[in-house]
Amino acid sequence: MDVPVTDPRFLVGQLLLSMPGIGDDRFDRAVIAMCVHDDDGALGVMINRPHEAMTVRDLMQQLDVPAGMTPPTARVMSGGPVEPGRGFVLHTPDYAGQGTITVGSLGGPRWGLTSTIDVLRAIGEGKGPRRWLVALGYTGWGAGQLDAELLRHGWHSLDGSDDLVFATPPDARWPRAFAQLGIDVGHLSAVAGRA
Repeated sequence: MDVPVTDPRFLVGQLLLSMPGIGDDRFDRAVIAMCVHDDDGALGVMINRPHEAMTVRDLMQQLDVPAGMTPPTARVMSGGPVEPGRGFVLHTPDYAGQGTITVGSLGGPRWGLTSTIDVLRAIGEGKGPRRWLVALGYTGWGAGQLDAELLRHGWHSLDGSDDLVFATPPDARWPRAFAQLGIDVGHLSAVAGRA
């Protein structure tokens, strides 16, 4: 299923960055890959919170999927507070399996999002996407909810970057995302100023 992007109001294919002082500890220093955003709501996967101690190989073992070529150190991310037992693979658009959503952007396909076990089998066999990230859970917003949050202090967005999503260590994604915008996170404040 393709997700067309024709309206620049929507953040599909972008990264949503939490600002200091967002007021919700679940999203402190969060980087969220936005996969769906339209008039009906939004869905994203947090990409910078490694799941407690679970590797992708551990998850594959639980699901009886042969790990094969899966790197032993690949960590599962906590994708968000919604349905924390549901798995997602965010990946480059070179793979399309059953149920894959193509995450578009104004420049064309940005990522794929697959939530079926087939993508894990393909990764184990070395036939999966070139770059990928596994997450449990997601972040979700109802119709108009994210749009309203964007009008208040709390979120900032930038175009998604494969290097930031797939090649940057998870704990470095938040400061590097702001650095791509020319912002030193050491200069961000949780307190609003007055002019």
